[in-house]
Amino acid sequence: MRKPNLSNVKQAKVLTPAKDLATLEAELAEQEDHLENTVLRLSDYLSAVDMVIKKTFDHRVWVKAEIRNLSSKGGHYYFELAEKDDDGKVVASCRGNLWRFKAARVLSKFERATGMPLDRDLTVLLKVSAGFHAQYGFSLTIEDIDPSYTLGDLARQYAQMVDRLTGEGLLHLNQQLPAPFDIEHVLVIAPEKAAGLGDFQADADRLASTGACHFHYHSATFQGNHAPAEIREAIVTAQQQFYNTYQSLPDLLVIIRGGGAVGDLAYLNDYELAALVAEQPIPVWVGIGHERDKVILDEVAHTSFDTPSKVIAAISSHLAQLVAQTLYYQAQIKQAAQRQLNIAEQQTTRQLSQVQSQTISQLTALQKDSDYAWQSIQQSAQRQVKQAARQSAELNTQIQASAYQQLSIASTYSKNHQKTIRQSTQQQLIQAQRDSEHLRDIVLLHRPSRVLKQGYTMLTDENGKQILTSSLQLYPEQTIHIVLKDGKAKAQIVDVKTL
Repeated sequence: MRKPNLSNVKQAKVLTPAKDLATLEAELAEQEDHLENTVLRLSDYLSAVDMVIKKTFDHRVWVKAEIRNLSSKGGHYYFELAEKDDDGKVVASCRGNLWRFKAARVLSKFERATGMPLDRDLTVLLKVSAGFHAQYGFSLTIEDIDPSYTLGDLARQYAQMVDRLTGEGLLHLNQQLPAPFDIEHVLVIAPEKAAGLGDFQADADRLASTGACHFHYHSATFQGNHAPAEIREAIVTAQQQFYNTYQSLPDLLVIIRGGGAVGDLAYLNDYELAALVAEQPIPVWVGIGHERDKVILDEVAHTSFDTPSKVIAAISSHLAQLVAQTLYYQAQIKQAAQRQLNIAEQQTTRQLSQVQSQTISQLTALQKDSDYAWQSIQQSAQRQVKQAARQSAELNTQIQASAYQQLSIASTYSKNHQKTIRQSTQQQLIQAQRDSEHLRDIVLLHRPSRVLKQGYTMLTDENGKQILTSSLQLYPEQTIHIVLKDGKAKAQIVDVKTL
């Protein structure tokens, strides 16, 4: 619009304030051809704008918008509304007002239907009428809010989040991690001084007092727009502090929150938080205080529970099962060791008997061979003597000398042969004795008294006659004996859990 020509004041007519809009409209109509050279008061001009808006937008319409900010004063609610494009850029914005005489009805209806209070960052469907004020400018007067649209938008956002996590391979990433074998260190992220944390900590303290598990607590806010950022920061800080202290990762990350308004759960449906939980290098157990509704953390966590109490119950159950398995393996090892001892003892006895039998048989055979050889020599000598006697006197001396020489050689051979036999027999006996002593040492190494000295214990009944190896042999108020390396103790069964 061109600026009015004020070089000649006489030609520029200054309108006096109009008494009402009708008068102003008549005056403007009369001077429509001369408006370019007419100087209007700002209030008159804005009143004309207000008149145009009221006549043009005198009906109510439904408008979709995002709540960028929300405040209240004196029972009135003041909105900052906006529309964003696909890139998140604001393409339109204005103010909105929900007046006190309608606010209670509209807001209570919204909360009953959605289970959550009206808050910023929600996309809502508003029934509005346009309004313009000369002092406060343009705004929308909110007549009603359709809660079903907001519920649908939240569901759509949830589905989009699940699709995105699935497409990026994050939805089931943490679930692919193996369950921890032993749960020694647990990081716990929870609202500070919350009731759910108190229930969890009561059981966790009893478990920690046994030294079986250690819990490291970090707090964060779990409701409000800043909740996802605080939870992410708590997870990262907790992991870093633990690694700086122990130079390793914890066994488990637990995120818990007690019961509360259903609408508070919507703050936990955050993509960045879900992605961080999914990418954790350790299993994440989630216990949010709700039963029917799910949050995105339930989708990406390794294991999801209804309440914090069920999380600590699962940890206790896991450790109890581990102890039971250890005791079972201990009993199995003990039985296997006893079987090996029995087998070794039987083998030792059998081998010793075989060695003794073989030695006696060899000695008997060698004795027979020696006697036979001696008899053969004697017979040969006698034959040679007879032959020598029949020979002529001239050869008598040679025959006798030859006979004596042969007798000497045979005797030497016989003695050497007997000596060799005795040496071989003695070596076999010594080796058999060494094998027997070695097997005896193996048997002694696995005797029950030595196993007890290594830190194992043994349970017997009240009379000490029966060894107890199964939980099926135990019952409440039963008296048992715990056999240790340096004595035994008398105990009474309080409770028995069979796996």
